Amino acid sequence: MISISHKTKQFLVLLVKLLIVGGAFYFIYNQLANNDKLDWQKFLVLFHKNQSVLGIGFILLLSVLNRFFEILKWKYLVSYLHPISLAEATKQVLAGLTAGLFTPNGVGEYAGKALYFDKKEAKKVVFLNLICNGIQMILTVVFGIFGLLYFNAQYNVITTKTVAVLFGILIFLFVVLFSVKKIKIKGYSIEKLIHKINEIPKSIHQKNTLLAILRYLVFSHQYYFLFLAFDVDLPYLILISAISSVYFLASSLPTFQFLDFAVKGSVAVYFFGILGVNEWVVVFVTTLMWFLNVVLPVVIGSYYVLNFKSPLAPEGTIANLKEKQ
Repeated sequence: MISISHKTKQFLVLLVKLLIVGGAFYFIYNQLANNDKLDWQKFLVLFHKNQSVLGIGFILLLSVLNRFFEILKWKYLVSYLHPISLAEATKQVLAGLTAGLFTPNGVGEYAGKALYFDKKEAKKVVFLNLICNGIQMILTVVFGIFGLLYFNAQYNVITTKTVAVLFGILIFLFVVLFSVKKIKIKGYSIEKLIHKINEIPKSIHQKNTLLAILRYLVFSHQYYFLFLAFDVDLPYLILISAISSVYFLASSLPTFQFLDFAVKGSVAVYFFGILGVNEWVVVFVTTLMWFLNVVLPVVIGSYYVLNFKSPLAPEGTIANLKEKQ
């Protein structure tokens, strides 16, 4: 077996950190600088017309609440293993978000969080993160289906027959899923998964669900208020149903975190185009949502990534590495 010196391990850990942070910032810059649909002149004119310190503060507050509820969800879920502080939960969530920015469907987030725990707890941490993200996805689907049905009832995007077929397929898949719950794949089964979920105290599940609902309401209404700020005057239910439909359909598509706003933007352009909203407004609102809820947390998360102390390099910060050199 090839032996790697401690100093080499430190250098490799530092290199990985720099690649993660550098890659994150490169993709952020690339998406903001090279998007032809972003008309910054129109945005600046509208911003100067409608700018309000209270309005900007309120939108930023919603971004803070969005991530704060996610941090609380993680803090309560991890308490199933052992208690962690709010500061530690913040560090793990933001570092995980940064690590998952350019991985398919944010898979890097699972590994990023697991690195903060003992190797023996890695599988449990990944499972808890699955529970954390799973409830958010379920709510996105539930609210999205109701939103899509309401939107479709108003604008007949798809026929009633197509809706019936889709619901038939969903019911069929649901029945099949639970009828084969004892079938094992690589030692895992749906029955075993349900058993593992039930091992977590109900009080934790209740807190997780409540916080997930609050988080959904926060980011969906942040979307809503941004449209109001861009002078989009539409009935509340129509606008909210379109937003929930966009989140539902966009979340159903496999993608990379750094492309998330582009996927949501494409779906949003279609739905809000039906409502007569200008394409540039839709693109800007979607981009701002991505910037406020992904880019800003990633900037903070980058600090935690660079200062992460791995088991391979207990003094693995940049400062410590420079001191040793």
